[in-house]
Amino acid sequence: MKDLLGLMGKAKEMQAKFQAMQEEIATLEATGQAGGGLVSVTLTGKFEMKKLKLDPSLFKEEQIEILEDLLLAAHNDARARVESLMQEKTSALTAGMQLPPGMKLPF
Repeated sequence: MKDLLGLMGKAKEMQAKFQAMQEEIATLEATGQAGGGLVSVTLTGKFEMKKLKLDPSLFKEEQIEILEDLLLAAHNDARARVESLMQEKTSALTAGMQLPPGMKLPF
């Protein structure tokens, strides 16, 4: 019975840590770039676009497709950076936990 109470206490503590981690992740920001910095996109930890910067040299009608590709690339780069930051935070929290292979947290 004592082990069950201890386990429940640890589960509650872990839940509180995960909630704090999710709040921290929500405040993260990551900036992705494309075209050698001609386009940059900043995303929050919730993957919301917060900032977009475009170099004025890209505003030529014949370069619209290039601009569109650069926007997508910068957004994808920023998203990958946010995901990497989230993975780092999750790994730090779950260090030492015996999780089954392939199980990722938060769920």
